[in-house]
Order: sequence, then structure tokens, then C-alpha cells
Amino acid sequence: MSTTSLTEWAYPLAESLLAKPLPRRWKHSLGVAERARTLAPILGADAELMEAAAVLHDIGYSPDLAKTGFHPLDGARHLRDTAHADERVVRLVAHHSCAWMEAEARGLRDELEAEFPREHSHLNDALCYCDMNTTPDGSPTNPVDRVNEIAGRYGTDSLIGTFIRRAEPEILASTARVLERLATTQRQPM
Repeated sequence: MSTTSLTEWAYPLAESLLAKPLPRRWKHSLGVAERARTLAPILGADAELMEAAAVLHDIGYSPDLAKTGFHPLDGARHLRDTAHADERVVRLVAHHSCAWMEAEARGLRDELEAEFPREHSHLNDALCYCDMNTTPDGSPTNPVDRVNEIAGRYGTDSLIGTFIRRAEPEILASTARVLERLATTQRQPM
């Protein structure tokens, strides 16, 4: 990546994998990246890392990458093995939005965790916040409505519907931690 910034590298990669085959997923990814930019005050030096992970978080849905059917793992493997991405971006994509819970339901948790150690919890919280505050079309929303939308889209009794309901308390807790960090930063004198 030499002179190219992380985001200058990430956006074209995500677009090449999502824009044509999955335009709605691409809009969502752009919206998640937009939310990530709003967290710059609490991310400091990791702001660009978060924006890159945000725009790349759903590349595992790309028909070119879908191998296991578990998009965090498929996306992270592509980033590691083919794109030779920054290791921290790879780990954030692998574990975004409580992925370990869905991995467990799919019998892939050991595989996920053996291949990809988790990134710092405040960064995992930040990516979850960005994802769960963005609609499928890229517009802002809130985590309660987002969880309800996901459960409704996949069906409450489906693997995804069951996972997202199980993950909801942690999603809400992640969002609350991010909002608290934002509020604390805003109260700090410059």
C-alpha cells in the first residue's frame, strides 16, 4: 500500500466486489463508512483504520468471495490471503457486529477465532455501532430498528434471525459504550 492511504485502497476494493453484484450492500457499506467518519473524535489515530474496515466489512457477501456462506470469515480470508490487507482491518472485518455469535451458530467459531484474533474492544464496539446504525440502503438508523429489520428480512426463526436476537443485548451495549465515549469527548475542554 506504500503511498496509498488505507481508505484510498479500501474504497475501490469494496466497490469492485459489491457495487455491481450487490448495489444495496454497497450503499450500506458506504453508509457504514460515513458513520465511521463521525467517530473520528474518539478514534484518534485509528480513525482511518475504522473507515477502511467499515467500507470493507461486508465484502464477504460478494458472489466472488462467498465460500463458507459466513460473510465475516469469507471477507476476512480474502483480505488476508488475496488483498494482503492491514492485519487490523482483517481482524475487524472478521469479528464485526458480534460475528462470533453467528459463527457459533454455524459451527465456525473455533475456525474464526483460531484464524483471526479479535481487535481491541473499543474498535469492535465502534464498527458494531457503525454497522448497526446504518440501514441496508446506507441511511442512518438506530440499533433497535436495525435489529428488527434484520430479523424481519431473514425471518425470526432463521439462523440469522435467531443470531441477531441473541446478539441484540451486546449490540445495544456496544452502541451505548460508543455513545458514552462520544459524550465524554464532547464534554472535554479543548
